[in-house]
Amino acid sequence: MAGTTPGTPRVLRAMNDRAALDLLLEHGPLSRTRIGKLTGLSKPTASQLLARLEAAGLVVATGTAAGRPGPNAQLYAVNASAAHVAGLDVNAQRIVAAVADVTGETVGEFELPTPGRRADSVVRQVADALDGAVKDAGLTRSDVHRLVIGTPGAFDPGTGRLRYASHLPGWHSPTLLDELAAFLPMPVEYENDVNLVAVAEQRLGAARGHEDFVLLWNEEGLGAALVINGRLHRGFTGGAGEVGFLPVPGAPLVRQVTKANSGGFQELAGAQVLARLAREVGIDDAAVRGPGTHHEVAAGLVGQAAESVERGEGGPYGRLLDLFATGLATGLASMLAVLDPEVVVLSGELISRGGEPLRSRVAAELAELAASRPRLIAGEVTHRPVLRGALESALATTRDEVFDTSR
Repeated sequence: MAGTTPGTPRVLRAMNDRAALDLLLEHGPLSRTRIGKLTGLSKPTASQLLARLEAAGLVVATGTAAGRPGPNAQLYAVNASAAHVAGLDVNAQRIVAAVADVTGETVGEFELPTPGRRADSVVRQVADALDGAVKDAGLTRSDVHRLVIGTPGAFDPGTGRLRYASHLPGWHSPTLLDELAAFLPMPVEYENDVNLVAVAEQRLGAARGHEDFVLLWNEEGLGAALVINGRLHRGFTGGAGEVGFLPVPGAPLVRQVTKANSGGFQELAGAQVLARLAREVGIDDAAVRGPGTHHEVAAGLVGQAAESVERGEGGPYGRLLDLFATGLATGLASMLAVLDPEVVVLSGELISRGGEPLRSRVAAELAELAASRPRLIAGEVTHRPVLRGALESALATTRDEVFDTSR
């Protein structure tokens, strides 16, 4: 709103416009009368507002509301094509890209397998994945207002290098961000993948309404996102939440953990330990060997353990769930002693497959290991949560830009 003065009619109109657009995003199509009631505006002012937004291409008439006496009321909705954003979820095996319209609806998606790709092809991989999603949406690359890329680790703001993710080939060049910025026509932002899961949960899922929370993610890797006073806490180098490296009791003390890419919390409760724990409690070796990747096997073991407990069987699978819960609680207890969050969101396939049997065991362990008593809640955004968080992050900035009618 540069060049305007707070309290002037132009700024007040812009504030009313944004309030109406936010209501339309939240509720869907609304009539002029309903918008007036929700915003507190008079009918003439609401009519002027809608006419202004319609002329700006931000709202469209979508039909009429029937079922009441008198003429049917015209309904208005946010113009979905007013802007589009894109998000990428990157790991060592694939890049998943999606495009969403300004209402948040996903309109295009594409998955690009990347195992064994040459390290110097990252810019091409990003472009190919983005173009696949854009094509699926029936758009062109120039239609995308903003792109958010989620990766393991974090780009150090001082050096531009990706840190804490040595397993992601090709993403560690100090010139990579400049190369992507030069190649792509839209603004590009980068965020840690687990942080984006927290964004999705904060905007759409279990963390709505919570200003201070920790999200613990356990899938291919073990990590956390920290939200303090409603904002992500990234740390000086972007490494806040890299709790896989957190030294904890019961795990070997590994020095130079970033080079070894092992040690700490991940050796106590990461996917790689489930097979060992299963063998220790006497689970049949065929169940431990697969098929699938190590994290898929681990998720299957946790799921079987939870089902066994729910059936009242217990046995070796019950003991496996107990050991896994103790490992998770041990790392969480250290985090809670420092952060004292309002709630802890438990997310990722390994945790979600454990369901309530696992959460209740983690809570019982924390009751003995931690002084604070945050509520443990299950993550609700379960379909491509990193990608959803990337889209939500891009949408937040894009809506601020596109919906600003004071300019």
